[in-house]
Amino acid sequence: FSSQVDSANSGRVLASDAAVFLKKSGLTDLVLGKIWDLADTDGKGILSKQEFFVALRLVACAQNGLEVSLSSLNLPVPPPRFTDTSSPLLLSGTASSDVPWAVKLEDKAKYDAIFDSLNPVNGLLSGDKVKPVLLNSKLPVDILGRVWELSDIDRDGMLDRDEFAVAMFLVYCALEKEPVPMSLPAALVPPSKRKPLSVPGTMPLIPPSTSTKDSHQSLPPVGILAAKTPLSQ
Repeated sequence: FSSQVDSANSGRVLASDAAVFLKKSGLTDLVLGKIWDLADTDGKGILSKQEFFVALRLVACAQNGLEVSLSSLNLPVPPPRFTDTSSPLLLSGTASSDVPWAVKLEDKAKYDAIFDSLNPVNGLLSGDKVKPVLLNSKLPVDILGRVWELSDIDRDGMLDRDEFAVAMFLVYCALEKEPVPMSLPAALVPPSKRKPLSVPGTMPLIPPSTSTKDSHQSLPPVGILAAKTPLSQ
């Protein structure tokens, strides 16, 4: 605790320090904001040691597909995972490669057929090609925004065949009234995307061209669905 986020040993964590640390959890800013609001009970932008541990518990809940709420704090969850191996306090996030993929073979065949019907370019579908399919489900836009965010695993603003299968799987779960998780459970990460995230240098590099970089960074979670104009890529 002290070496990671409380370098001054004050027993408190400033919002700026905590934000840098919590970002290593791989959760979206939307979810981290919710976690912060719940943990920072007096709204002063500073967490006590106790409040910081509440934040860590909520990170663990979100990473395991549980709802981010104070009622989840009593549920048994494994410790939170952070992608920083320099400290023994942090467990590196590795999607275990031996967990079977949650998408069944016969469902994958159905999702692949839809994928192919949408005319992928170089094996990828852009956001504006996926958008009508998602909207067709009649699910709330905030849910669809989360589906997009979870399924675009490499954050390139496009879905490949496996990522599209994840999106479809999540949509069908939501239609069956199952909650869409806040972060992708290990079982849903496609085998093709399962790399140990904790090894430096394996993060995908964002191409230097500014157009993809800007759309990649300025896209809010729901932006892809709410945007009236198609993304110019």
